[in-house]
Amino acid sequence: MAKLRFQKVILNVTFYREGNKFIAYSPALDLSTCGDTQLQAKRRFEEALQLFLEESNKMGNLEDVLLECGWKKVGNRQKTWLPPVYIGQVQEEVQLSCPV
Repeated sequence: MAKLRFQKVILNVTFYREGNKFIAYSPALDLSTCGDTQLQAKRRFEEALQLFLEESNKMGNLEDVLLECGWKKVGNRQKTWLPPVYIGQVQEEVQLSCPV
């Protein structure tokens, strides 16, 4: 298990409503959670993120997980991780065939 080193990164987290729940989702890690309020979803996301990083590190696959999610190692001796670059979000109207 590698020792974890703290590094500040900008991580995009999207919040949306699903029924009466608030969902927090980060495509950079494909990680999500929910709460009764947006604040609760944010706090739960922070907890889920910490657990995700700790458990992936314990299992010895944190580096592989980050690379698979599009993260890059940069800098001297490649000690700095950069998440995928967020470009934007669009809403498009599509036609779906749905059962009635």
